[in-house]
Amino acid sequence: MDRARHSTMGAPMMVFQVGKTEYRGDTALEIVRALESDTKDYPHRGQTVRSFLKWSLPGLSEQIPPRDMHVSKRMKLEELALNYLCLRDEYGAGRFLIDRDVEG
Repeated sequence: MDRARHSTMGAPMMVFQVGKTEYRGDTALEIVRALESDTKDYPHRGQTVRSFLKWSLPGLSEQIPPRDMHVSKRMKLEELALNYLCLRDEYGAGRFLIDRDVEG
């Protein structure tokens, strides 16, 4: 499944893959919101991104060490979302891809 979007700003899009699903967005925050939307057992849909991350990280505890699961209150939302995606990529719970639709 491909949740494809085209960048409206002409900037390279972020692409994050979980299983066979690709999430595309102009920002990490857009991708995290799409992940939230696709997470069927998340009970607090539409609440804050921090709420989703706090709920989501313990579910990844087999892949991401507990020491890396802190959701900082001081980080801006985009930084927090990017950090979350980077952690998932680093520990094999998803991966960043190159957007093949963007011409160099």
